[in-house]
Amino acid sequence: MSEGDALLPHLCPVPQRVLRQQQFTSLEEKPQFPGASADFVDKLDFIQPNVISGIPIYRVMDRQGQIINPDEDPQLSQEQVLKFYKTMTLLNTMDRILYESQRQGRISFYMTNYGEEGTHVGSAAALDDTDLVFGQYREAGVLMYRGYPLDLFMAQCYGNTSDTGKGRQMPVHYGCRDRHFVTISSPLATQIPQAVGAAYAFKRDNASRAVICYFGEGAASEGDAHAGFNFAATLECPILFFCRNNGYAISTPTSEQYRGDGIAARGPGYGIMSIRVDGNDVFAVYNATREARRRAIAENQPFLIEAMTYRIGHHSTSDDSSAYRSVDEVNYWDKQDHPISRLRHHMLGRGWWDEEQEKSWRKKSRKRVMEAFEQAERKLKPSPQHLFSDVYCEMPPQLQKQQEALARHLRLYGEHYPLEHFEK
Repeated sequence: MSEGDALLPHLCPVPQRVLRQQQFTSLEEKPQFPGASADFVDKLDFIQPNVISGIPIYRVMDRQGQIINPDEDPQLSQEQVLKFYKTMTLLNTMDRILYESQRQGRISFYMTNYGEEGTHVGSAAALDDTDLVFGQYREAGVLMYRGYPLDLFMAQCYGNTSDTGKGRQMPVHYGCRDRHFVTISSPLATQIPQAVGAAYAFKRDNASRAVICYFGEGAASEGDAHAGFNFAATLECPILFFCRNNGYAISTPTSEQYRGDGIAARGPGYGIMSIRVDGNDVFAVYNATREARRRAIAENQPFLIEAMTYRIGHHSTSDDSSAYRSVDEVNYWDKQDHPISRLRHHMLGRGWWDEEQEKSWRKKSRKRVMEAFEQAERKLKPSPQHLFSDVYCEMPPQLQKQQEALARHLRLYGEHYPLEHFEK
């Protein structure tokens, strides 16, 4: 060995199979990237935003209440359909009375459900009673369908001693442990990732239960919606994302809310099974929710339902929708395509309902609501001491100081407060 050879590093021979790259023609090459499943192309072409557009709207009934395709008829009994109708109309009556009570200064705030009753009742009827519900703030009909009594609706809106939340929440922020309805909170879309977590827990427990999470198309613009959709898909959770696309996010119309084809078009991007339904057709909502629930549990995967509907009422009593939409637009949906009138047409056509029954039920339902309303108004407010309870197992010193300060203040200045309206 020469001196020069001694300076060279010792090189191990490399097998020829490593050095020799496998030969493919350009057409046979397959991408191996872990982040997507696709083929190579040799032409520059950007994907158009309308690659998923014009997703059809599934419906069962036309606007006159006629079944379009008999194969899609859910074959519900007369008793079940009557429950649908009575729940929807009772909700409508309660809305009118509580809306007017806010206008008279009797309660501080209210949100009506006008025009969206079909989305509530159709979906609620398709669920099991033990399925967990995460609402946004316009799903009172879901809770009503599950048997939540009128006096508790009223107690919550009045914040009286019968309110299970002890008067701590804004009106319409309902919740009921016994009926598996998680208490509503005001911030938009926070319920979406929370609902996914609950669904993941059901999956791990093999509970054979599903979670349904309601939200509007405006809430779908929040970052929490993205996080929830992605977690649900990757963790394969038995959850139903139910979007009420009612045309407006407070005053923002859908034309300014997004550029894609609604909310259902987003599902495939997350790997979520999706469908768009006529939200004013209670049978279409029922069928879609029932099948989505069945498959969500059987297959452990999320489903996205976009229910197309229209918010006939103002966003809330803090809103005046005449500033951003016309009276003619609202009247069209109220008179021509309302979920309650569509179901009533169906029932009339089948001989399950008539005008006398309609008058009798309207009178009876209004009496029931007014009785609960008057009872709630007479009750005292919860004790101010509830400001300090139910958060800590042992009250921390700083909270004790606040409680003592309030007690001193009321001893000195109690005459200036309406303490006679509060529980002692």
